[in-house]
Amino acid sequence: MSDAPLLLALDQGTTSTRAIAFDADGRPAVSARRELPQTYPGPGRVEHDPGRIRDDAIAVCREALERAEASGGRVAAIGITNQRETTLLWERATGRPLHPAIVWQDRRTAPACDALREQGAEPLVRRKTGLLLDPYFSATKLAWLLEHVEGAREAAGRGELAFGTVDSWLVWHLTGGRVHATDATNASRTLLFDIHEQRWDEELLETFGIPAAVLPDVRDSSGFFGETDPALFGRPVPIGGVAGDQQAATFGQAAFRAGEAKCTYGTGAFLLLITGGQPVVSRSRLLTTVAWRLGGEVTYALEGSIFSAGSAVGWLREGLGILEAPEASETLAAAARAGSEVVLVPAFTGLGAPYWDPDARGALLGVGRDTGPAEIARAALDAVAFQTGDLLEAMQTDTDVVPSVLRVDGGLSRNNLGMQMVADLVGMPVERPQVTETTALGAAYLAGLHAGVYSGLEAIGTHWRRDRRWEPSIDAEERQGRVRRWKDAVARVLTR
Repeated sequence: MSDAPLLLALDQGTTSTRAIAFDADGRPAVSARRELPQTYPGPGRVEHDPGRIRDDAIAVCREALERAEASGGRVAAIGITNQRETTLLWERATGRPLHPAIVWQDRRTAPACDALREQGAEPLVRRKTGLLLDPYFSATKLAWLLEHVEGAREAAGRGELAFGTVDSWLVWHLTGGRVHATDATNASRTLLFDIHEQRWDEELLETFGIPAAVLPDVRDSSGFFGETDPALFGRPVPIGGVAGDQQAATFGQAAFRAGEAKCTYGTGAFLLLITGGQPVVSRSRLLTTVAWRLGGEVTYALEGSIFSAGSAVGWLREGLGILEAPEASETLAAAARAGSEVVLVPAFTGLGAPYWDPDARGALLGVGRDTGPAEIARAALDAVAFQTGDLLEAMQTDTDVVPSVLRVDGGLSRNNLGMQMVADLVGMPVERPQVTETTALGAAYLAGLHAGVYSGLEAIGTHWRRDRRWEPSIDAEERQGRVRRWKDAVARVLTR
């Protein structure tokens, strides 16, 4: 290992916590990982153990740091990226969480969102935050905690409690409770942050009943977030960057210019289109969000969320038992009968953008006597591609921009047939980078900017390397016919 500095990315996701040390060229050197279990205490409820998140984060960082430095490397800075919107509340004096973390997938506050919508709050929320009034985001989760944890609202009013998304929780504990901060990308997902003024908004706080005293400081995505407690890793290590997972993945893909787009395919899928220095108000029910903030300058994006991508493939294995492993979906789907018109709408937990119908449920249509596992597997991969096309179509409606290429990452991006199907059904080239751990890589790049490892975005962009490119292989007439069948199938499951 060379003497060049390493950058440690702490990637705290929905199902795992990982630490990956990258060299200055963006190549992973060492890594460590812990699985993160979820609990489901009631219908629509999803929680994590905050202590487990904290302890696993410290453990994987320690393991990766020790392995890197035993090989002669030295970590210059840590970057943090996190599952967004997941909400925590803890005591400032002790760091003790008052309740399990309420995960972004949790739907317990849907009635509160409905009530606020009936009161006419959504136009205010939309105008200031760029988001929709939905339990996906943090504000109603935090309001629920303040109402349902005994004594929480009174303690919050006295300034004794701290709220944070997972990044703030980790920064707090890594710095020994000295820093209570978040970055602009995570703040922009709370429903409490004015993305135009770049500040917590008093009118939004009043709308959701949130006392300002619980809020973290909002900082640039690349900047100083304190140093780790020396007792944790044997020496203090600066924390030089923080970003929500999808923004970090976009940064890791070096999609820096307006009109560039990436899609991350995990359990769900998230497509971001960079729009530049001005936010674009979506007419298509997409989200306007902060892509990152550097040196006080904001770059914005349009975002579309697909609730079920990898989970549709998971359903083939766990629900139907027709796959031994998710990777087998590619081989099985390739054996599908030519001309199959089976369509799967994987609305297992509703439909995300641009439909935003949480009550929609899945459907399998076009089934005949000759339908078998291969045709259903093919339909599952098709569904990922169709939903990607829905988002790109909505983004074009909002911006008149058609990206020249779609950069992809995440676990499902390693499915070569699936990515060919995306290229076919969206009608544009698809590119996968050599390093598909782009979420962690983006966090490392942000920390590296602060640490002086990179001179700017152009220098980072030189490290992006293509692994594979897929060109569309079907004509426009076939594409349009298949898209029509998809849209007809979706229309059958919508409830609003």
